[in-house]
Amino acid sequence: MATGQPVATVYVRNLEERVKPEPLKEALRAIFSEYGNIIDIVAKTNLKAKGQAFIVFEDPESAANAIEEVQGFELFEKPMQLQLARTRSDATVLQTGNEEEFDAHKRRRIAEKDKKKALESAEEQKRLTRPIQGVPADIARPAKNVRGAGLKPTGAGPAAVVPDEYLPPNRILFVQNLPEGFDKDALTDIFSRFEGFREVRMVPGRSGIAFVEYEAEAGAITAKENTAGMALRDGEKTMKVTYQRQ
Repeated sequence: MATGQPVATVYVRNLEERVKPEPLKEALRAIFSEYGNIIDIVAKTNLKAKGQAFIVFEDPESAANAIEEVQGFELFEKPMQLQLARTRSDATVLQTGNEEEFDAHKRRRIAEKDKKKALESAEEQKRLTRPIQGVPADIARPAKNVRGAGLKPTGAGPAAVVPDEYLPPNRILFVQNLPEGFDKDALTDIFSRFEGFREVRMVPGRSGIAFVEYEAEAGAITAKENTAGMALRDGEKTMKVTYQRQ
């Protein structure tokens, strides 16, 4: 567990995916409120996370009791699968009233999410480029029609390339889609607001792109979260901000 602190959140799986979020949360609250004070219920609605929810209790003991007592209980004719969440929820951290702790918690969560996306994207790329069993590699893979591309040895598959949006966090940001003449000073005004800012590096001979470096990964995560998609010069362009490819 990342924080080393007790977790008061129950992770629920195997929920009926056809039930809408609000009725689902009402049913979960009716069942779990018997075991303690609930401060939040998060029911996932995106396609990948359907059938899952998080029950956030006020104290860890309530969460543990709920898991012990409700494990396997049928809701909408499906047995619920319960376990403690891996990390504390946003609602739990907010209870402390410590803004600095909450910001650090949020940065960790965003970093974990970005790393997970990067891994999933890399796996998908590998799956798509894996040769079909029993079929010669040069037939199973579509040929690349790119001028100047080097030839690969027979049977060597193309490397899995992670899209920019799913690159794992690091302390250097890659900034793209900048308006003509948008210089180092203008970028410094934007990115120096975030903790640990070190410098902006323009690319000689290349307009529209730059690198922004921070002392630590946490500063870069916060900066990316707050600047990606920012409109520049009266909406002339929106800035694209990703992590530097390692």
